[in-house]
Amino acid sequence: MLYLWIKAFHIVSIVCWFAGLFYLPRLFVYHAQSEDTVSKERFSVMERKLYRGIMGPAMVASLVFGIWLIALNPGIFQSGAWIHAKLTLVVLLIGYHHMCGAQVKRFARGENTRSHVFYRWFNEVPVLILLAIVILVVVKPF
Repeated sequence: MLYLWIKAFHIVSIVCWFAGLFYLPRLFVYHAQSEDTVSKERFSVMERKLYRGIMGPAMVASLVFGIWLIALNPGIFQSGAWIHAKLTLVVLLIGYHHMCGAQVKRFARGENTRSHVFYRWFNEVPVLILLAIVILVVVKPF
């Protein structure tokens, strides 16, 4: 029963993390398009609060619950290569998360050099990673 509770909290924390991963780059799109100081400052505050207040804790919770699940079921590594592929994608997602954090800082310092078009494409990365992770976990293709 403990395993199922941890799994439930793992899923909830992942949903929260991905909500931020989807929304923060969208804020970057609007921030890159903004022209006035008031808007730029407002977006910087929103980005910082989302990154530090929601995304960071949700990522940590996702990792803690995920590691806990693996600790309770270490045999999962023998269930196929899908788990290794999934964990590789999680590492890439953590990297993407930190890239977002670096961009939050650049915007706050007024040092953004990228266009809103770049951020529209950048926003698609977590979608592709989520799609791949869900397929790996549900279908277990290998």
